[in-house]
Amino acid sequence: MKAETRRAPWRDKLYEIIFGHNTAAGKAFDVGLIVAIIASVFAVILDSVSSIHSAYGNLLYSLEWVFTALFTVEYVLRLLCARHAGRYARSFFGVVDMLAILPTYLSLLFPGSQALLVIRIVRVLRVFRVMKLVQYIGEAELLMAAMRASRRKITVFIVTVLALCVVFGSLVYMVEGDANGFTSIPRSIYWAIVTLTTVGYGDISPQTSLGQTVAAIIMILGYAIIAIPTGIVTVELGLAQSRVFGRRSCPQCQRAVHDGDALHCKFCGASLDSD
Repeated sequence: MKAETRRAPWRDKLYEIIFGHNTAAGKAFDVGLIVAIIASVFAVILDSVSSIHSAYGNLLYSLEWVFTALFTVEYVLRLLCARHAGRYARSFFGVVDMLAILPTYLSLLFPGSQALLVIRIVRVLRVFRVMKLVQYIGEAELLMAAMRASRRKITVFIVTVLALCVVFGSLVYMVEGDANGFTSIPRSIYWAIVTLTTVGYGDISPQTSLGQTVAAIIMILGYAIIAIPTGIVTVELGLAQSRVFGRRSCPQCQRAVHDGDALHCKFCGASLDSD
């Protein structure tokens, strides 16, 4: 029988600080990390303003490398102390942690790619763990469950909308033609998508009476179509909630939100099985 490899004590201590949040050191580390993340993202945003860049560009560039070095050390330490380094590296936060440092190094080869550093803001999601806001995580999981359950209906909806855009785009291309800016079917499909979604950039627009009639039809359809995915997700969200929370009403206080396996009302204590 193979002897179990013991971890070094310093790795367990480091794991408790970096991945833990129940100790004072763990909380301090997480709070400090979140402050550093927000500061680094704020620096990237400020650097994109031309007037600030011209005055403080060198300082902000230096800060960018300081934050990148800090997050690089943190990422390496996470890999060193993680109980399953490969699993952490492939996890959501592991990938985000890696992407939070990669753009700065890529900027050495591809200037301007450091703007992608704003992805660091995603790391602030750790605040839910630090502040023990577990109920928000549960709500997020409920929403994701509803989105997953809706994916087939949403896929059918999107394919239908794209088919309509192709039809209407081709129709308005025939009606308007090159003279009115509809130089190709793809450009006309782009116009149909913009019109159907009620965005209306106005870069191209039909000039003939027939083309404007087609546009009016698309606009009216747009208002009707926008409500469809909202309804689909709302129904699935209700079904997901019903799987988590029962819909039985308490015969005494009439409140209806109870755990699915509850035998007694959480509000008044009455039996939920009584008539």
